[in-house]
Amino acid sequence: MMGELKKKIAILGATSHIAKGLIYNFNKNETNELFLFARSKDRLREFLKSIECGKNIHLKGFDELNNERYDVIINCVGISSAADFEERVSSYFRLTEQFDNLILDYISDHTSTLYVNFSSGAAYGTDFSIPADESTYSRWDINHISEADYYGIAKLNSEAKHRALKYLNIVDMRVFGCFSRFIDLGSRFLLTEIISCVREGKEFITGPDNIVRDYIHPKDLYSLVQKCIDRKNINDVFDVYSLKPVSKFEITDYFASQYGLTYSIKNDIKISALTGSKDYYYSNNKKAQDIGYYPQFTSMDCIMQESKDILNE
Repeated sequence: MMGELKKKIAILGATSHIAKGLIYNFNKNETNELFLFARSKDRLREFLKSIECGKNIHLKGFDELNNERYDVIINCVGISSAADFEERVSSYFRLTEQFDNLILDYISDHTSTLYVNFSSGAAYGTDFSIPADESTYSRWDINHISEADYYGIAKLNSEAKHRALKYLNIVDMRVFGCFSRFIDLGSRFLLTEIISCVREGKEFITGPDNIVRDYIHPKDLYSLVQKCIDRKNINDVFDVYSLKPVSKFEITDYFASQYGLTYSIKNDIKISALTGSKDYYYSNNKKAQDIGYYPQFTSMDCIMQESKDILNE
């Protein structure tokens, strides 16, 4: 019986948090051949070595994208930390356009290739006083555009451009939150700050608001991408969701009971919200069920499993 043909998958922004989880899971299937594109090949080699991942992998520069024929191109280029966002917020529109156009030029010449682009829940706007759903409108104060709006507007622009190219195979995935053992602990997000406090024996100081977040398990994210690949002919957008979101104090109580985290609540603390205040940053839009996506892990499952690896349990 003849062996299955290898599926050629290109991943741009291969040193990003999301990309690392996808690389780890795609590489488990020997029928996948990965072409990884990143600014720093040294950082990429270091990561691949850390996960003992080397077979069927090619490291490339962005100028080499057109040298191969791919079945799938996955765009993970973007902002990876709060500090990164602060430094690059003014250039984010051009950054998004640069790599999006690079891939669109490619798939215009290779129309059977699937383009999977990672968008964001921020495309809905900055108002998350309630969770997003299928009836949520994207709202912007057009006469008073602020820095908090830039990221979401760039993502929305990209999505709109992709829907206009309905004859091409493009999927946008709106990620609200993801967490894995591969996250940069210096990224200054809620979970990384909590885990850093556990590791360093410091007190975690937070405000009284019990915000709610949704963290996609890397296996579920891989499953959703695979569902899109299996569908082949598709031009659509999907919100990314876990089996169940989680509140901030559920997270702090877990780390307090399991790892001895100490935390205190201060009413006057100011929490930086670079892309707007988000009390309920998750989505009840389950349209991904239409392509057979059913997550296996809750946000707390994800946190418990992946933090064990980080904390060497």
